[in-house]
Amino acid sequence: MVQNPLLQQGVELMLYGMGTVLTFLILLIFATILMTSFLGKYFKEEPIEVQKKPSTNIVKDDKLNKILKEAIAQYRANKK
Repeated sequence: MVQNPLLQQGVELMLYGMGTVLTFLILLIFATILMTSFLGKYFKEEPIEVQKKPSTNIVKDDKLNKILKEAIAQYRANKK
């Protein structure tokens, strides 16, 4: 197939290198799966309860609410 011995050695070296990388990646995938299952089995984490804080963005002033609504409406009208 390939008549030049140097080219043939290059192709063999390329295939050997690609095979090595493929083997390493497959082993890495299996090691990751194995570690994940091990950690999930022996080190289970209990869910953390998150306390909901009241929203601080609520404006209770009616006058300020009216001003903000008008400003938003004006901004949207100008943007069109």
